[in-house]
Amino acid sequence: MSASSFLKALKAEGLTVVQVGDWRDHNRNHKGPWGPVHGVMIHHTVTKGSARTVDICRKGYEGLPGPLCHGVVTKDGKVHLVGYGRANHAGLGDDDVLRAVIAEKALPRDNEANTDGNRHFYGFECENLGDGDDPWPAAQLEAIERAAAAVCRHHGWNERSVIGHLEWQPGKVDPRGFTMTSMRNRIRDRLK
Repeated sequence: MSASSFLKALKAEGLTVVQVGDWRDHNRNHKGPWGPVHGVMIHHTVTKGSARTVDICRKGYEGLPGPLCHGVVTKDGKVHLVGYGRANHAGLGDDDVLRAVIAEKALPRDNEANTDGNRHFYGFECENLGDGDDPWPAAQLEAIERAAAAVCRHHGWNERSVIGHLEWQPGKVDPRGFTMTSMRNRIRDRLK
């Protein structure tokens, strides 16, 4: 999917999209290939404040340069596009999980980190402290659902192509505050 197709797919799904800077060409492609892409990964940011969150996800921070995802879903339900191509969001994860995503089957438990996820997943960072107490507004949950569904619809994937970071890499807990099973159910219903 081209950057223009990505933007078009998100808008067609009814999302409010904010384009941030040179997002179409902002990537980490010089560090390795992006693709083939097989799924969508959902994260929480452990940040507060939409402007600050978008800035961090676009620029990164010491030790982890940006972009840290493709789109940032803020509490108000907007999707801020900060990069397109390889992004520092998934890191190393479980090759068995990747095989399950490709086959659109139930996920095995992630128990190793041997595969480059930055190559194989679209990433959406979602503004939330990730402490289990910070609320997930209805508008934000709906935007996560719509964003993941937009990518799945474009590629002809089903909801099993959408995973949380916690299902990819041992030790990760994001997103915390809703279950990926409930989000996949929402995505499944939207794709009908």
